[in-house]
Amino acid sequence: MTETSSPATLTPHATLDALLSQRHSCRGFLPTPVPRDVQQQWLTTAQKTASWCNSQPWRVHIAEGAAIERLREVMLAPPTEGEPGPDFEWPQKYQGEYQQRRLACALQLYASVGIAKGDREASARQARENLRFFGAPHVAIVTSDASLSVYGAVDCGAYVANLLLAAQSLGLGAIPQAALASRPQRLREFFGLGPDRLVVCGISFGYEDPQHPANGFRTPRAALDEVVQWLA
Repeated sequence: MTETSSPATLTPHATLDALLSQRHSCRGFLPTPVPRDVQQQWLTTAQKTASWCNSQPWRVHIAEGAAIERLREVMLAPPTEGEPGPDFEWPQKYQGEYQQRRLACALQLYASVGIAKGDREASARQARENLRFFGAPHVAIVTSDASLSVYGAVDCGAYVANLLLAAQSLGLGAIPQAALASRPQRLREFFGLGPDRLVVCGISFGYEDPQHPANGFRTPRAALDEVVQWLA
């Protein structure tokens, strides 16, 4: 968006492109809570997400106020023996360009918060920030119906993407977190969910702290010729 542009003069495509360009993973939040009516507006917009056979498999479970403080303690507690892992299989491995992009993102994050390359103790502390929701005043846990298998998770991925864009359009900071899905049974117990609800991911959200150093970097995107093939 240029300095002379305004939302009223942008085309729909330019508006979408601007939101995608401005959106980033927020890792530092102000303590100010998001009013419930703004949250409802955010969720109402994302509810328009397309899904397989219009099944709309996502369910959203939000902790805030005293509840999110209790949930931070639950998630930060050490793993117990025999505790189940994620409901959906983690990537088998990152290799090639996927590993390169993953590593570049990690190095950008560590540099922004002053973690030296190879400092495993400091990087582990930063990773634990996931489990305290980066200090956000709200966290949303997205679950899918177990009977819909991987396609339910795919639909939830589309829903999460739209939640992130809707958050950006409302001036909210947000970060999608697979790390929260690493301890799904804790989340089911905390929110009172049955075994049929599979944890896809979490989204910590609130108002971004513009002074937090972790919010100062942006990850690049691959060029089209790296990801698109046309055959005529």
